[in-house]
Amino acid sequence: MGIVIGIDVGISTTKIVGIRDGHVVSPIRVKATDPVTSLYGAFGKYLYDNKIQLSDVEHVMLTGVGSAYINEPVYGLPTDKANEFIADGLGARHESGRDKIIVVSMGTGTSLVKCDGDKIEHIGGIGIGGGTLQGLARLMLKTDDIRTVSEIAMNGDVSKINLTIGDISAKPLPGLPMSAVASLFGNAKSDASREDIAIGLIWAVLQSVGQSAVLASIGSDIREYVMIGNLTLLPQCRRVFPPIEKLYRVKLIIPEYSEYCTAIGAALSYFDKRYKTERL
Repeated sequence: MGIVIGIDVGISTTKIVGIRDGHVVSPIRVKATDPVTSLYGAFGKYLYDNKIQLSDVEHVMLTGVGSAYINEPVYGLPTDKANEFIADGLGARHESGRDKIIVVSMGTGTSLVKCDGDKIEHIGGIGIGGGTLQGLARLMLKTDDIRTVSEIAMNGDVSKINLTIGDISAKPLPGLPMSAVASLFGNAKSDASREDIAIGLIWAVLQSVGQSAVLASIGSDIREYVMIGNLTLLPQCRRVFPPIEKLYRVKLIIPEYSEYCTAIGAALSYFDKRYKTERL
């Protein structure tokens, strides 16, 4: 059997992986000015870097919002489109080794996908994600480069931005420790430093996403959440997520290839005929 290529096509960034014998092969990402350029640039680079010939490719699986711009087979190869939410679920299950989870896909916004055994379903989402962080940073920090925002935030003090239970109460409230956030940005001053604003923005986005995921599982017995997407690369995840885990007694998991889970899931959908795909 040849290699199956999974491609998550964004508007300006494309992620691509190969699946061979059930294993992920050399994931990469490529940026470009439009989805078509991004797709073909990523595909060519992937084949070149891994010394793969077109004849070695068994199938190409596309997903992501940018895949809507692709209407013909990639380089004449057999090409299908996979449902993005199914791809999220398959990729997260594969990378986490768990099959009873909520997948939290942190992209421009955030989508929530519930996996319970073989059943994968989109259960909602929120309009908070990387796009929110970029937009607010553009207004408040004069940059929309998330890596730059993260670096600035390394020297920030979030206690100067967020209001905690300890700031407004003499003792803990039922079920809430003194360190719990009562109000994001509730303690911010008009002369807050750039560093403090940066950590405040990141904290606001990550905590909103994490808590939304937990609230989405109320009424079920799911207590594990697999976090995927670009925002999982922020080092601040290691500060924001543990308090949520402790407060709600849950586990927020960031798998090894968290950034590429959707592309991985797209490739895996080729092998699993229970999930519908669209032939190009």
